[in-house]
Amino acid sequence: MSERLEKLKKLLAMDPKDTFVLYAMAQECFKQGDYAAAVEYYQRCIEADASYCYAYYHMAVAQKHAGQLDRARATVQAGIQAAHRASDHKALGELSTLQVDLAEAR
Repeated sequence: MSERLEKLKKLLAMDPKDTFVLYAMAQECFKQGDYAAAVEYYQRCIEADASYCYAYYHMAVAQKHAGQLDRARATVQAGIQAAHRASDHKALGELSTLQVDLAEAR
């Protein structure tokens, strides 16, 4: 486990619902190619704050890398709904682009 992950785990132990730390953990796991762990941390981030729109985006990307296209598509759809609720137009645009990419993926 990387030194960065160790530090993040310590921070997460202090506040298990810290969305910033959960998102950072997910990003770090993704960088290391541990897509299952990345998805888990993105999911925890979303559970802590359903309006954290970029967690949906990156979770779908991790699911795509893990070969879980149907799950990735469902995640993007949930993210689009969250972006609408949050009026996050930037995230909505990026999620919509990813939705098109995933529709073409096999």
